[in-house]
Amino acid sequence: MKFIRLPFLLFVCLSFYACNDKVQQSNFTTDVCILGGSEAGFTAAIQAARLGKKVVLIEPTGHPGGMVVEGLGKDMRFGNARVIGGIAREFYEKVEAHYGLKAQFENPKWYSKYEPSVAEAVIELMLEEEKNITIIRNTRIKEQNGVGKKGNRIEKVMLENGTEIKAKVFVDASIEGHLLHFAGITTETIREGNEKYGENLNGIQEVNTFKQFQVGVDPYVIEGNPTSGLIPTIQSGELGNHGDPSPYIQGFCFRMCLTKEEDNSIPIDKPEDYDPGRYEIYRRYLKEGGRLFKPVANRHNGKTDIGSWHDLSANLYGENWEYPAGNYEKQDSIINYHRSFTLGLLWFLQHDESVDSLTRADWEGWGLPKDEFTDNGNWPRRLYIRSGRRMVSDYVITEYNTDINKEDTISDPVALAWWPPDMHHARRIVKDGKAYNEGFTHVENDRTWKPFKISFQASVPKKAEAINLLTPTCLSSSYVGYGSIRIVPTFMVLGQSIGAAAAIAASERVDVQDIPYSELEKILLNQDQILALPDNWLQIITTNN
Repeated sequence: MKFIRLPFLLFVCLSFYACNDKVQQSNFTTDVCILGGSEAGFTAAIQAARLGKKVVLIEPTGHPGGMVVEGLGKDMRFGNARVIGGIAREFYEKVEAHYGLKAQFENPKWYSKYEPSVAEAVIELMLEEEKNITIIRNTRIKEQNGVGKKGNRIEKVMLENGTEIKAKVFVDASIEGHLLHFAGITTETIREGNEKYGENLNGIQEVNTFKQFQVGVDPYVIEGNPTSGLIPTIQSGELGNHGDPSPYIQGFCFRMCLTKEEDNSIPIDKPEDYDPGRYEIYRRYLKEGGRLFKPVANRHNGKTDIGSWHDLSANLYGENWEYPAGNYEKQDSIINYHRSFTLGLLWFLQHDESVDSLTRADWEGWGLPKDEFTDNGNWPRRLYIRSGRRMVSDYVITEYNTDINKEDTISDPVALAWWPPDMHHARRIVKDGKAYNEGFTHVENDRTWKPFKISFQASVPKKAEAINLLTPTCLSSSYVGYGSIRIVPTFMVLGQSIGAAAAIAASERVDVQDIPYSELEKILLNQDQILALPDNWLQIITTNN
């Protein structure tokens, strides 16, 4: 059954981008400048605009919305939907209404599922309704001299297309933290190690059973011969000591939107750079009797959302650690490699004769939807970056905040984090002569985590570094702390709160560190944000883990 689509005029509008775009103007003076149209970026823009501020929103991909418009459509679990308020709630209500459904935020088993194109259409309409927003698409902040700064105040940013934007307040709503970096803000990208913040889940993980190999896989080019080298996807190096720092961070992937609907499916072509040797580990895994993930149409109109799956997932463990601190060239090359590898993997699973008939049957017939990502060969434009730069400020969110046995002392909440520390594997190495995935930490079932309040202090840099800059996406947090923050609904809520804070700072010409929380809280509550946990939160997570 096909659902009624959004009005035709909407798609006409989308094809030419929103009417609040001003692509010919080269210089802007505005109240709030937001770099990154992520899940947090678009809600920050809407909130600041609703409070009467002029906003410039910069989105390098051309498509505001972050991962919700790039294939990710299920980040609601454990009953966390009940703490989604404000603009985020508006979004989910509009998406559900499109399918003739009603959002059920109080239902701990409910989650929203949607097609990327529908999410994008909803977001574009929401942005279009705000006449104070100007969107600049398909350009980035300049790597060299992209930030004009006087002392600890940012005065302007310069974009690669020649646009210059002056603003009273700036917001870094990217995942990569480019504005933070170019503005000289202290950031971190690695797994810090347990010692730094007194944690238990950070750094190298000596023992991993979660999403670990079901069968033993020989890692050497010539099986049984360590001197022959390692097959692709396996990195050299020793495991190291448990809890020690590591530059390797959790894997990235594309959220694959596939379909079997014949009238809407484009067959997956063999990539021009296809190398069957890249997938040797999959051959050996299947040969040893391992079973791979089977795609299912878990989204409306016969579409999938496939991200990390199985022990041999589409996460390329160990292939992304240079991304967070890399320059644009390095980051682009990593994105392109992930795309090439993943498309090649799909071809391999569908066509390679070494793949058993049962596995090939699971994957054959799946193609790219004709109506998704139409400006990018029907493939997502954005790689799922699970961890970029994290700001290091006077307050740092750590494992302490997530610990069910620790007291909640936060008095200035701007959102609620309702997700366990969740860090995917970071490396694939050799352990005891077999391939081994290292780094996964996910404590959803061990009753050690709790939802917690996210402090406003985590969104502002040290005063000596900047007084008119905030971030809802690169919060001051440890690697573990960030693992509880980094999900779509939380980013949406954080974006709205930081958008309100930016509006206050712009109106009152106050340093962001000195924004009166009582004033911010009043605005957020008036905007239907939810800042307090329900009294029965423990029962909810215990029942629904």
